[in-house]
Amino acid sequence: MNWRNVLLIWRREIRDQLRDRRTLFMVAVLPVLMYPLLGTSLFQLAQFMRQTTGRVAIYGAEELSDVEGLPPLIDGDHFAPELFYDPAERDRLVIEERDALPEERLASAEQAVANGAIDAAICFPADFAEAVEQARDAEGGDPLSATPPQPAVRFNSSREASQVAGLRVASLLRRWSDQVVAGNLRARNVPIAATQPFALDQVDVAPKESRDAMLWSKLLPFIVFLWALTGAFYPAIDLCAGEKERGTLETLLASPARRSEIVGGKLLTVMTFSVFTALLNLASLALTANVLMGQLAGVAGMGLAIAPPPASAMAWLVVAVLPMSALFSALSLACAAYARSTKEGQYYFMPLFLAATPLMLMPTAPGVQLNLGNSLVPVMGLVLLLRSLIEGQLAQAALYIGPVIAVTAICCWLAMRWAVSQFNQESVLFRESERFSPKAQVAAMVRRRGATPTAGAAMACVAGIFLMQTLMRSVMPAPIAGQSGFGYFAGVVVVGQLTTILAPALAVAWLLTRDWRQTLLLRQAPRVGDVLLAAAAALCLHPLGQRMAMWIKDLYPLSDAVEAQLSGFSQLIGEAPPIGVVLLLLAVLPAVCEEIAFRGVILAGLRKSLGDAGGVLMTAVFFGATHTVLQQSLAAAPVGALLGVIALRTGSLLPCVVFHAAYNSLQLLTALNAESIRNVAGEWGLDRVLFVEMPAGQLGYATPIAILGGVVAVALVWALGRRGRGEPQVATRLGTAS
Repeated sequence: MNWRNVLLIWRREIRDQLRDRRTLFMVAVLPVLMYPLLGTSLFQLAQFMRQTTGRVAIYGAEELSDVEGLPPLIDGDHFAPELFYDPAERDRLVIEERDALPEERLASAEQAVANGAIDAAICFPADFAEAVEQARDAEGGDPLSATPPQPAVRFNSSREASQVAGLRVASLLRRWSDQVVAGNLRARNVPIAATQPFALDQVDVAPKESRDAMLWSKLLPFIVFLWALTGAFYPAIDLCAGEKERGTLETLLASPARRSEIVGGKLLTVMTFSVFTALLNLASLALTANVLMGQLAGVAGMGLAIAPPPASAMAWLVVAVLPMSALFSALSLACAAYARSTKEGQYYFMPLFLAATPLMLMPTAPGVQLNLGNSLVPVMGLVLLLRSLIEGQLAQAALYIGPVIAVTAICCWLAMRWAVSQFNQESVLFRESERFSPKAQVAAMVRRRGATPTAGAAMACVAGIFLMQTLMRSVMPAPIAGQSGFGYFAGVVVVGQLTTILAPALAVAWLLTRDWRQTLLLRQAPRVGDVLLAAAAALCLHPLGQRMAMWIKDLYPLSDAVEAQLSGFSQLIGEAPPIGVVLLLLAVLPAVCEEIAFRGVILAGLRKSLGDAGGVLMTAVFFGATHTVLQQSLAAAPVGALLGVIALRTGSLLPCVVFHAAYNSLQLLTALNAESIRNVAGEWGLDRVLFVEMPAGQLGYATPIAILGGVVAVALVWALGRRGRGEPQVATRLGTAS
């Protein structure tokens, strides 16, 4: 790559973007104005909240004067001041006494609250005074049999003012009730400690700086990364889709610069605006916080004594925004390159936003901490690492900084490769704008169908699979051990595989391709040697796959509900007919259906858009996602990638089916016969050589055996499809041309 060309393109694009008023408003003007306006509005809103006054009507107030020694509840047109922790809160509730017959008090109060005449009402029953005196003067008898008097509180939760007034009144009545209890105890010379045997001494030992840092550590990364995404997407649209509309992209492509250099220059431009937008937002937020936090804390009763963000938090955010901006910039550039127009490019922002937001918000959830499992999740690991650094937990952050950097770097590299691949496809760069018509689109796909599916047809198959799986869960609930027999379990498995996996694949192969045999890699019979090598590779990979599944469960522990559901499935399988039926149901049938769908239809279509490596990886991701349990998805995705390589090297689906069926069968057989295997291994002296005891009483393979098996499996897969002197067989039968 010629970096001189990259810098020339970068300077050109920066100059063009600085002339665009819309881009400048999004990345410069809006961040500067938004936080001061938001802070000012919050300050005004806080003052408005302090000025709201609730109107409370009391029915039957005369009942209170009939009880001697009762603590005061009403003081003029307000509640008694000793009932408030903050004396200033007393003016927030205004009382008016209303007269009504005892039997009409409750109905009158409910009608007044419902009509909005008052915000809340308190109704004292006609026998309130008598009941209070009886409760105070009662002697002997069952202390739990007496029913205390029950004043009624009514409010309207559909109106905010009424709901707030109702909550305040309920809190005041609880404090008044405590005063009544204390008065009754004093009248009988009973110490208050009899009702309160101990007092809770609860003190938060965290310094105020640490509490403030925890708040900012959850808020700042989300805000900064969200603006980094926004600052990357809009310039990317103008640099790609905008240039298509203006007709200037052809001139740039005709220059001596290579496509990768053009992408590099545009990527640096988008990164520049992304970083600038994020940092400008950060500076504006810090300035607004410094100015307004003190004013908000000065509002009486607000309780907002929060310090502005510390300088160390700002420094860590500046460092972290660079890799995150690189990732978002590459993703935005690839999406914008695919768009036909600026308007279409703006539609792609929402899917990208919806995919990134949960990863940025998840670290703010209670109980989510930085550990090895979370550090391997893209975006989420970086946000959690930032949380630890801002909170001052440097020792914990140092343990996981390596995995976070590695995962972020891999994601950035893959996103950049995707952007470069988009620019290397003329069919993507010069797609003609057209009106969207579902009927016309489907008709065109059927009319212009090729020998193998297109990328759009492959994605239609993926969408059909996920849609059918969702419908399947609503129509046929998962079997439950002790309630569902093996017959129902078998029915769910068979119907699920045939309708959710096989049916969408066959529909796409029949409707959207001309040659279903070529699509499903069934045009020519595979060599016997390839089939045997695939079975042997499955046998060798099994130990590593089992250890990897256990490692994933340790990294991401199963929830109690999922653990119970999987245990129920194991119980149903254990009560099943002969093992052959179980293998056909859970090993052979999924192998056939899933290989037809993923290594047949989906891989053939995705290869046309993403190339061999990209097609294999994306197919593996979709293959893992169809397994509803997260831990199973993570374990299935690497196996799916290896199956994709087998399909490429052999050009046939049968070795993939054999590998898949053999791998599933070995998983089932070892799980169902763990005790027998353990006994045989002990008799032969292999219990500590070949097998080891894993947590929860599971039987696992020794680490050297698992690693050796994985190496041999990769070597066997690499040997597939070789002829003559060892040249790899060219998988022309996948039919990449339409």
